Amino acid sequence: MTFDSSSRPIKVVFLTFYYEAWDSLSDIYSQMKADPRFEVIVISIPRRFSSDAPFGEEELVSEFFTRLGIEHLSFDYADSLQGLEEIRVLAPDYIFLNYPWQRNYQPGYRVEQLSEFTKVCYVPYYSAPLVIEPGEDKVASHWFEQRSHQLASLIFTQDENVRDAYFLTSRGNSHVYLTGTPKLDALTRHVEEGEKRWPLGQSDNFKVVWAPHHSYSPKWLNFGMFTEVFEDMLAFATVHSDLDFVLRPHPLMFTTLSNQKVIAENVLNNWLQAWDALPNTAIDANGEIAQLFAAADLFVTDGISFLAEYPLSTGKPGMFMEKEGHWPLSPLGVLAALANIKAGTFKEFVKVYEATVATGLPDFSEAIATLRRSAQPNPGQAAQRILNIVFEDFAAKTPLVDKSLITELPWESRPGTEPAWD
Repeated sequence: MTFDSSSRPIKVVFLTFYYEAWDSLSDIYSQMKADPRFEVIVISIPRRFSSDAPFGEEELVSEFFTRLGIEHLSFDYADSLQGLEEIRVLAPDYIFLNYPWQRNYQPGYRVEQLSEFTKVCYVPYYSAPLVIEPGEDKVASHWFEQRSHQLASLIFTQDENVRDAYFLTSRGNSHVYLTGTPKLDALTRHVEEGEKRWPLGQSDNFKVVWAPHHSYSPKWLNFGMFTEVFEDMLAFATVHSDLDFVLRPHPLMFTTLSNQKVIAENVLNNWLQAWDALPNTAIDANGEIAQLFAAADLFVTDGISFLAEYPLSTGKPGMFMEKEGHWPLSPLGVLAALANIKAGTFKEFVKVYEATVATGLPDFSEAIATLRRSAQPNPGQAAQRILNIVFEDFAAKTPLVDKSLITELPWESRPGTEPAWD
């Protein structure tokens, strides 16, 4: 079907609170915005990431879009059913989501409600599914069996194993498309454009970015190494005045450390004050990660997405500070790990740092190329492919999801997973 300019455009709503991963949707949004086949509306909504927190922070989401110059509607309603009714009035043909965990949404914006009157499109916020649950085979259940996955009309994935996993569900995988991820395309493009932003300003110092994860328990991922190395990292930065050291924490890291009492509050506060006081250290929580990628001489992370994102977007290996006992890596995760220099302790970090200062990063081009073949099935084309699939689906007038045909219990409703907080 070709586009008839006399026809009405396809109305698409981007409904999000996870602005930290807007780059998973940004290319889709910008291309739809420029495409006469589509009418685009962005809506910012509240969120919460812990059971004892109220829904909030919509103003942060809204401010983020304002900084980017993106017109949007702010749905900062205490009663999310009011916002739901406004979405009904807008009558979107499709709603794009980039975040699957439903308990972090206000009740009115959960997929159970949205799928009653519109088609939900799900684009994962992460760049690649790199981890499986202990005892699972290839693909973790929470990547494809949450209610958000069950009720999405269209799903766009970047991993063949995930697409195959959907095939075994009651719905099958005819609605799941192996497009690659717009997030990796955007990161690669932004790094190639060469714009560098360094929070410490102009400097000839060697530049290290340290990006720790937020998981500190064998019950969930268990990649976080911050607790093992944070004091040593501070001491290292203190004595190396010729080193610029930028901490890029996972958006949930400090909240997790505090709420789960992983580190005593006074100890963490004292550490943060000492880190902030040094002239060669900084914390960069919300800036454009591509600009940090481009500026870094050495990128250090304990996982997870950065294991793939950094080498794929820069063509250079990062340093994987690997925690003993973390959840198993998926087949794609194994390839991502192999595209990075491995180090499991602070002493090994120092060795990698010293070797990089002396001779530069080693050549990991072969391992990175192998990862790229699996993680980016259509390099640079993911967003355009998604637009075309949405257009073809609209032209075909496919129906809404028939919930009666879904026989599996959603992942989050199973014992030992993520029961709803309300």
